[in-house]
Amino acid sequence: MSSQHGESWMSALPRGSKADGSGRTSSPIDTTLAHSARRYDYWLGGKDNFAADRESGDAIAAAFPTVRTAVIENRRFVRRAAAFLARQAGIRQFLDIGTGIPTSPNVHEIAQGIAPASRVVYVDNDPIVLSHARALLASSEEGATAYIDADLREPDKIISNAELQGILDFSRPVALMLAAILHFIPDEDDPYGIVARLVGALPEGSYLVMSHATNDFLTPEEAAEIVAGRYGPFFARSEAGFARFFEGFELVPPGIASVAEWRAEAEPPPRPTAAEAYTYCAVARVN
Repeated sequence: MSSQHGESWMSALPRGSKADGSGRTSSPIDTTLAHSARRYDYWLGGKDNFAADRESGDAIAAAFPTVRTAVIENRRFVRRAAAFLARQAGIRQFLDIGTGIPTSPNVHEIAQGIAPASRVVYVDNDPIVLSHARALLASSEEGATAYIDADLREPDKIISNAELQGILDFSRPVALMLAAILHFIPDEDDPYGIVARLVGALPEGSYLVMSHATNDFLTPEEAAEIVAGRYGPFFARSEAGFARFFEGFELVPPGIASVAEWRAEAEPPPRPTAAEAYTYCAVARVN
């Protein structure tokens, strides 16, 4: 939940397909079929989408009228979190998994705008996303930016990637960013274990940034449609389920909150409600 963030939203992942960093499918580009990253781009008001994506996006928006609000507020949260980490926490390295089609300002633009020497590695495994990202993600001269093809469900391959290791210094703090992505990972694929493995590789002083869709604010009928897979595999979790990802970590105030509310004092009014954004988020120091 593709940087989007490029978190895709309510995407379909056929069983047996190869999942990318945002839960999408690695496959040849077909513009006649709706694609989650392009649909997310459409909801954000981007131009990297086609008729099938817009039709699919409109159908989901008809069932969930605030989906665009949720997507926009998730992106705003990511940007605020990146700015907080760069400006107030002094973080100079970012690992953003499940990036999606770039939507400016991206994490590296925010971080390098505050600290030009910041180093950012994006991870995704989607041919559409990769084709856009490598053309658009330009680093500052002082810093570094890379985009690697890897799968969230294979955290060891991400951590050991040679290009990643060449850019990020794992003797210094790293911010791990998992925005709107874990809700594409079912419990049987052990999302908590995936996060624990990634966090376990981070050095002292590192941070975890995460956002995750929830059914807590939906009607029973709406939640049942999602659980039944009407909009593709999608695994929204409760506030308690989201909090499990942060057990043992030091939450940054205000702790677990809606993406519409986390340090959002400077956002323009009127502000959406937590129910309209239906996405939890948090930032935590992990060790």
